[in-house]
Amino acid sequence: MITQNNIHSIYIHIPFCKNICSYCDFCKFYYHQDSVSRYLKALSLEIHKNYKNEVVDTIYIGGGTPSSLSILELNELFAMLDSISVSSKLEFTVECNIQDLTEEKLILFLKHRVNRLSIGIQSFDTNILSFLDRNISLDQILANLTLAKKYFSNINIDLIYAVPGQTLEVLEKELKTFLSLQIPHISTYSLMIEPHTKLGIQKIMPISEELDGKMYELIHTTLTKHGYQHYEISNYALPGYESKHNLTYWKNEKYYGFGLGASGYIGNIRYTNTKNFNQYLSGNFISETENMNPILIASNQAILGLRTIYGVSKKKWKEISDSNFVEYFSVSDLVDEHILIETEDSYFINPKYWYVLNEILVKFV
Repeated sequence: MITQNNIHSIYIHIPFCKNICSYCDFCKFYYHQDSVSRYLKALSLEIHKNYKNEVVDTIYIGGGTPSSLSILELNELFAMLDSISVSSKLEFTVECNIQDLTEEKLILFLKHRVNRLSIGIQSFDTNILSFLDRNISLDQILANLTLAKKYFSNINIDLIYAVPGQTLEVLEKELKTFLSLQIPHISTYSLMIEPHTKLGIQKIMPISEELDGKMYELIHTTLTKHGYQHYEISNYALPGYESKHNLTYWKNEKYYGFGLGASGYIGNIRYTNTKNFNQYLSGNFISETENMNPILIASNQAILGLRTIYGVSKKKWKEISDSNFVEYFSVSDLVDEHILIETEDSYFINPKYWYVLNEILVKFV
């Protein structure tokens, strides 16, 4: 039994996709109507078994592709969530594939309290879309984004860069297209070629680190010049449009994770649900748990918080440890080199070192 406390966020995983992209390493299956029906019944059971009527500030439905569900299936999904108590400042996000956006679905989202969309675009370049197995034209992308903006003002899009064959000129053109759309949030990801994906099986080689770095700098310079705040290593937002839900993770706060392969953090336990479909359907939801002892809590606080411009607050650190933050992790060298900055209220990584952030965070593990 895991004890609940101070939970204000819920993540829900929908593992179904109509199309499997060449780069995707997430927990997913091809859409099948009968599988969806059985899955939603198990998901409802997990939620009602574990949710303890907390008032939540954020709900995030991810995948997979939640928008691949039919109108009837989406109605069933939202019906099980309508009983969740939410605050007046609720942020309710649904991940969508750009191909799936229809007026009927967008109206349905609004009807059920959804107020933010996270849309998988991945690219505005025809050749890159084809390489990533994204079966959509640029004209359809732009038309569907225009439709989404008719109903939603709070929208994120995902953009993948560092794709083999991509040039700085192509990326610059994509960024210009994004800026012309006046969308308030963008998540940018350097392409990772994972072993069990189509790209990994084909042994596609990544681009050079030098070009990857130049693309990162181009993205950062272009977006910040146009008023986007680089508030987390992969995320940029216009003021007021930062993702409240994702900040839950980066602030090391507690949250429910429901659905196949979902992770959660309740009490002093981090848990991961099974990725085995049949086990999940039988009610064996959780496959792994980890007791968060003081050392793990401190390490997570540093690793997650230092991914953001907010860093690790001294107030929050005092709740975890009586030790000095710098001494605890033996990182005085980072302070001396002006990589780790200390202010009156917090510690944060100097933004000019964010491109090599993963190498720096190793010191806090």
